[in-house]
Amino acid sequence: MNALPRAAAAAWSREEFEAQLRAQGSAYHIHHPYNVLLNTGAANREQIRGWVANRFYYQQNIPRKDAAILANCPDLEVRRRWIRRIVDHDGTAAGEGGIEAWLRLGEAVGLTREEVEDGRHLVPGARFAVDAYVTFARTRPWVEAVASSLTELFAPDLMAERLAAFEHHYTWIEPGGLAYFRARLEQAPRDSEHALEVVTRYCRSVQDRAGAVAALSFKCDVLWSVMDAIDRAYAD
Repeated sequence: MNALPRAAAAAWSREEFEAQLRAQGSAYHIHHPYNVLLNTGAANREQIRGWVANRFYYQQNIPRKDAAILANCPDLEVRRRWIRRIVDHDGTAAGEGGIEAWLRLGEAVGLTREEVEDGRHLVPGARFAVDAYVTFARTRPWVEAVASSLTELFAPDLMAERLAAFEHHYTWIEPGGLAYFRARLEQAPRDSEHALEVVTRYCRSVQDRAGAVAALSFKCDVLWSVMDAIDRAYAD
């Protein structure tokens, strides 16, 4: 622990650690003005399509981020559970998984599958932020990469709010296109519970815990930056 006294390390309890992690929710992108625009029914069709098309790049890269964690993780039991995240997004056959569900959302808002997949609407700022996140997962200690995924602690509230808003305000969107959000209502709590279990088990020192909090803060910055880039491109 370097020069830090043992008493200081002991004083940072698990409850305090979890509280510091959860406190990062104040910077979660649910509070971003563009998300507020979407969830209050004030977005026009072009703004919704721009968000769907750009957010797809993040969806595409979630399995790559999780594969990086798997590649760096020495814990067999963690790997056995973590791999489910990749299956959730990639599916095990054609027509399955979160990426497929997002493509169907694109079709439901009036985009073709081809224009979502080929990235023609992707703005540079969104690409840069997502690429930075994948690089972080590949190059930082694997427990920090796990900690960065704890934005899922805040995701169920966002998904529930978004699902209700889209069903109420944007009735022109085909209901089947909202399946991604319904699935995440169940998946996000399950995934965040496991990630929190891993982080609290492995982050035993003050430095480790500070690194985990910083990693989660970084992930919040990534998601906020994606929304900033979309906002600049699709503002009225």
